[in-house]
Amino acid sequence: MVEINRRVLLGGAGLALASPLIMTRAAVAQAADSAMDIDHAMPPETHRFKVGNFEVVVVKDGARASGKPQAIFGIDQTPDAVGELLQANFLPPDNFVNSFAPVLVNTGSDVILFDTGMGEGGRANGLGRLVEGLTAAGYTREDVSIVVLTHMHGDHIGGLMEGGQPAFPNARYVTGQVEYDFWVDPARAGTPAEGGHKGVLAKVKPLADKMTFIVDGGDVVSGITGMAAFGHSPGHMIYRLESEGRQLVLAADTANHFVLSLQKPEWEVKFDMDKTAAAATRRRVFDMISTDRLAFLGYHMPFPAVGYVEKVDTGYRYVPKSYQFDI
Repeated sequence: MVEINRRVLLGGAGLALASPLIMTRAAVAQAADSAMDIDHAMPPETHRFKVGNFEVVVVKDGARASGKPQAIFGIDQTPDAVGELLQANFLPPDNFVNSFAPVLVNTGSDVILFDTGMGEGGRANGLGRLVEGLTAAGYTREDVSIVVLTHMHGDHIGGLMEGGQPAFPNARYVTGQVEYDFWVDPARAGTPAEGGHKGVLAKVKPLADKMTFIVDGGDVVSGITGMAAFGHSPGHMIYRLESEGRQLVLAADTANHFVLSLQKPEWEVKFDMDKTAAAATRRRVFDMISTDRLAFLGYHMPFPAVGYVEKVDTGYRYVPKSYQFDI
């Protein structure tokens, strides 16, 4: 009888078992590479969970250290006050990390992408990884049937185009009427909003013939409703998802830091275009979220960007999601 070497047998079996996985990874890499030049060894982080019958996939489009937090948050406060609040929350007082979290929602009938990240313009700095993340999660650019823009700042519209062509070729688009009208208005030329105006003309306006404009209370599809949350931008919208009794609020940029924006919602933020309105919106939205005990997803919250808030003193405490949607 021929004696089979156990090491050879196991080695061969291991190779045979590993081969499909290797092929799958190769296929994923090839699919992603067809959309853009890939120079990363690993795909970006993704996080998948269910809201009722809706599948939600959060993609980390990228993250970066953004320098002095006092230059962005609490600009009406002393730098020491901002630094002390950060230190009290176990964070460095002189730097912060800003991350970006587009969201895909598969309703079973539609594949809906909320915001598009930095796109090709961010890749030199390690950003713009949305399509890579979608590919790793099992979706292609062609699968996306609706793209929703919460607002039109560059880190939300940057991925709309790829090489001068629509990045999501089969999609139609949904955005707020107020937001679109503001940014395409020629009156923005010569104002501080001129840069954003030019970005919208390049990225958004070419898609206008496929765009549906909604107002407060308008539906994207059944179970997804837009809500006016003006202030961060003139027509900033958030979206409430509801399926099978579960809910999630896509809060976009209502709050941009899990400590500075939530514990001190009245503090002024550099990138809020109407700072008074933005502070009032933060209170209104997060009063609702805390009172109704809703989960929310914030575009700049710590990845995977999903959590809850409870009212504490004059602000809110952020509580990251754990297994609430797994049972």
